[in-house]
Amino acid sequence: MNIRDAVYMDRLLKGARASGSLNLSNRALKEVPHQIYNNLDAIGEGEKWWEAVELQKLILAHNSIQTISEDLGNLSFLTVLNVSHNQLSYLPAAVGRLTMLKMIDVSSNLLCEIPEEIGSATALVILNCASNQLTSLPISLGKCIELTELKASNNHLTALPGELVHCSKLVNLDLQGNKITVLPDHLLCSWTILKEINAANNNLTEISGSIGKLSRLIRLDLHQNRIPSIPSAFAGCSSLAELYLGNNLLSSIPVEFGALSSLGTLDLHSNQLTEYPEEACKLQLSVLDLSNNYLTGLPPQLGKMTSLRKLLLVGNPLRTIRSSLVLGPTQKLLEYLRSRLPTDEEAKSNIASSSNLFGVDNNDCIAIASRQALSSKALLISGLGLESIPSAAWELGELVMLDVCKNGIKELPNELSMCTSLETLLLSDNRIENWPGAVVASLPNLQCLKLDKNPLAQLPQGAFVAVSRLKILDLSGISGPLPEPPALSDMPELQELYLRRMHLKEVPFDLKNLRQLRILDLSQNSLSEIPESFQQLTCLEELDLSDNNITMLPPELGRLDLCLRSLRLDGNPLRSIRRTIVVRGTKAVLKYLKDKIDEA
Repeated sequence: MNIRDAVYMDRLLKGARASGSLNLSNRALKEVPHQIYNNLDAIGEGEKWWEAVELQKLILAHNSIQTISEDLGNLSFLTVLNVSHNQLSYLPAAVGRLTMLKMIDVSSNLLCEIPEEIGSATALVILNCASNQLTSLPISLGKCIELTELKASNNHLTALPGELVHCSKLVNLDLQGNKITVLPDHLLCSWTILKEINAANNNLTEISGSIGKLSRLIRLDLHQNRIPSIPSAFAGCSSLAELYLGNNLLSSIPVEFGALSSLGTLDLHSNQLTEYPEEACKLQLSVLDLSNNYLTGLPPQLGKMTSLRKLLLVGNPLRTIRSSLVLGPTQKLLEYLRSRLPTDEEAKSNIASSSNLFGVDNNDCIAIASRQALSSKALLISGLGLESIPSAAWELGELVMLDVCKNGIKELPNELSMCTSLETLLLSDNRIENWPGAVVASLPNLQCLKLDKNPLAQLPQGAFVAVSRLKILDLSGISGPLPEPPALSDMPELQELYLRRMHLKEVPFDLKNLRQLRILDLSQNSLSEIPESFQQLTCLEELDLSDNNITMLPPELGRLDLCLRSLRLDGNPLRSIRRTIVVRGTKAVLKYLKDKIDEA
């Protein structure tokens, strides 16, 4: 080390004595500077020794370090150790003396084993040993009962130590790219608060029925294994939002899949499926990948899955659906499937539009829809060119859903206040100019309100107080601005919020208070930045920021890596993230952002 480098290192070490944190990543280091192990001994003239602090955070990532001294044990106050992306072939046993250590990242090295002494670091919360040459994990890891995140992907593991049964606080488990043949029952039964499992690209030959006990599981990736069947116990995974089972040996889907009410992404590509069960058409999926199977047809009921944005079917010997539909827009395919429904179901799902195609009178359409609503409690009369809501809406009684989209309605009648059971009110694409506050305030069970594509000129201050129990709100494309913050805070139960084409130049600061938000659409606006406070939206699963003016994203967004499964960024002049990372998808972007936090 030359004099200039030595002076610079002394300055960094002096700063570490003041802050307790030392970042030497990307310094082309071939060894750990020996001063680090006894940093307080190097207090120089002019330093106030009584203000010096022990080293608590040490980052040595992206260097060429080959060894770490046993003197590592001197850093007894260390809570974070990141030595990823080096050339380490072993870890010193002294790691067990770091009793305050909470996070250790040794990923992307040449490690053949993790020392058993790691079990003495009982405060450990996060262990990342991915991309090494490990053939097993230490048995003593079971003593780290505070462990919440274990990343051991891209190694040579064949099994997991049974002692991990004691790690009952595990939330995130990543085992992708190993040679594991089974996820044992007793382990799954003990990991009851798991939110994410990635065991893709292994040698799994079955899924244990105990998987159904993971009621908090959000994401499960088992693609590229040798799994021949899915247990019906899957129905117990009530929080599951993403399921990846592509490249397996599946020949059927259990009907119990229809109970997975939170599922948004289902990937079943490259299996041996011959049919898609009608019961699974009850799902509210956004993405369904059935490509490269043996499907010869699809159930018409799939057409009623109106939430579906992407349906992939290429590589199937479909006989009943034209190839132009298979390769075309998903919505066109869904429309075709709906047209194949039995008469009564078709009337329920699309009565208005199909009736108009055959020139049926509007009154007849309303009469047909009303008869269907007697049993379904849903009155579907969209696209009829109506200028007002027909009296059938409040005369039916106990109506749960009213769909009057794509009409010419200008206002809501006061009589609609009689529909006190109404939960879903769809008013999209009409001519409503004023916020219908008085009517919606009288609907105590209203959970879904869609007012997008209306010429709403102004939303009065306090407008959202009347709909404080809403779970879904769509105001996309309205003419006027949102009420001044903290207006959104009046809807604390909101789970889906759509604000496309709202001419927004900045994100409303009170968005951070919507702690139950799962879907947020801010696309096609004029946003230039995203606030750090988004990290507080810990339930967020889908975030659409496409077609804005965003040049950079806050690293804090990476803290949503356990919940956020879809982040759309296309159509932005991003400068802070390389395109090669963006095109790799949500997980890659969030990892990049989270790494930026660690480096800081």
